Formats: sequence, structure tokens, C-alpha cells
Amino acid sequence: MRISLGPLLYFWPREAVFRFYRAVFESPADIVYLGETVCSKRRELTLADWRGLALDAAAAGKQPVLSSLTLLESSAERQQLRRLCDSEGVLVEANDYSAVELLTALERPFVGGTTLNLYNPDSLATLHRLGMQRWVPPLELSARGLRAVLAGYDGAPPETELFAYGRMPLAHAARCYTARYYDLPKDDCRFRCLDHPVGLPLCSRDGTPFLTINGIQTQSSEPANLLGDLEAIRAAGVDVVRVSPQPEGTLEHLARLRAALDGDADARRALASAPGSNGYWHGRPGMARVSPSVS
Repeated sequence: MRISLGPLLYFWPREAVFRFYRAVFESPADIVYLGETVCSKRRELTLADWRGLALDAAAAGKQPVLSSLTLLESSAERQQLRRLCDSEGVLVEANDYSAVELLTALERPFVGGTTLNLYNPDSLATLHRLGMQRWVPPLELSARGLRAVLAGYDGAPPETELFAYGRMPLAHAARCYTARYYDLPKDDCRFRCLDHPVGLPLCSRDGTPFLTINGIQTQSSEPANLLGDLEAIRAAGVDVVRVSPQPEGTLEHLARLRAALDGDADARRALASAPGSNGYWHGRPGMARVSPSVS
């Protein structure tokens, strides 16, 4: 299996982003997703900057992928999406069906992001015919559900990439919850997301961590961690395992994951014992923690 680093879901200062990716390009990641998927107001990097990073990733031996916005709300965002899809020589991750439409019209291959909500072989086959080379199953699809989708596919399916580690992006809304937290209008948010490099924690009334606020995106409170289930993931037909970027620990997880995939038993145990939930993968509530079988 190959390793991917998913798109950066948070809003970081420009130099922090470049510093992070310089280190990533030296990591064991095989595929690096680049671009803004959450909010078009996050303009620390331009599309030209992301394209430049894609060239740097390719020079470092990685496969770069430019990721599109998940929720489009204006004609300006549509125009920006068109410019993204016009990026020749770079694969694009479509996180919205507007991107699928544009990429299909351009006859460009693409990756289908998790928010395309593909749950059955027929939907998978339709997008495969349109040019989808790889897909990321919905976060709540279980191992049994994934096996059923792939088993029901007529012919060779597109590559399957599994979101395996990181805070789960659960929902996107037109309202910006970070701006609301500061009692600011969305159009004058003053870029407060920059103050929260891992989002804002949201607790229940009794103080139990429940969710994470990240602008218009709602994430899980704790990360998903399927990295202790690598053998089951491989057996299910997964080709790529995805790690979602965090400001700390991401490079260590990538290194341990590479070692585990190469057969290092200590690395497998370390990944299995790391914090996180794997309930969805086991057909249980997403917040559940099921002990994986690690030898």
C-alpha cells in the first residue's frame, strides 16, 4: 500500500505552510494533496503557490494532487475552481460535483474525494467512466461496506484510498462557526481561524470533548485512527492510506506508517496504541474505539 498526506484542513500562516511541506517532501509519503478545501477566504497561498508546491512535490518524487473546495457558494469560487481544474499535468481531487462536471468536460482524470458520497458499485462505476482514477470512501463506510462495494464492481475498480488518520471532517455549512464564536459576520471574520491551527474544541454541557470547529467545517474531537487495522485494510482492497495533516506529529506518523507497512512489528503496535477512534470502520458509532488485532 502507498501512503498519502491529505489536504491541509486548517488555516496556517504562509511561511508555516511552506515550512511544513518542505519537511513533507522529505517524508515517506507517496502522494501529497495540496490546496484549500474548506474556505475560499483563506488566501495566505494563491493557486500559483499551490501549483508551485505541486512542482516541488513532483521533483521530490511524490505524486502531487490539487484539491478543490468542498462547498462552493459564489460565482467567484466557481471561477477559481475552473482555474484549478485547468491545471495541466496535475491530478485534481474533486470534492464537489461541480469539480466533477468541469473535469469531465475537460476530459481530465481526477480523484474522487470523500464528500462525493460514493456508497455503491453503480455510483463508483459511473464516476470511473467519467475519468475518476482513485476514490476516497465516505468516512462512515465500514470495512464490510467497503468490501461489498468493491466485490460488486464489474471489472477492475479505480484505486481505493482510505482516510486512516486525522480529525474527521464530518460536515460543511454555509455558516462560519468560528466567526460566530467571535460574534463576527462571516464576510468580516478577520481571519480568526489563523488563531486556531487545529480548530476550536467544542464540548458537551458536562465538559466532554465532542467536536472541533474549523471555520465552516465541523470535525471530530479526536482523530480517527485506523492505523492499527492495516492488515484488515489491505485485505479489504485498499491501495492507499491517507493521513490528515496536523501541526505536530504528522511526520512521525508517516514514518511509523511506512515502517509498519514494511513489516516493523514495533511500529504497528505504536500505531495501534496511538489515540483515536475506529468505530466506523468496525460498523459501530464513529466515536467508538475497537481494539485492533496486532501481533
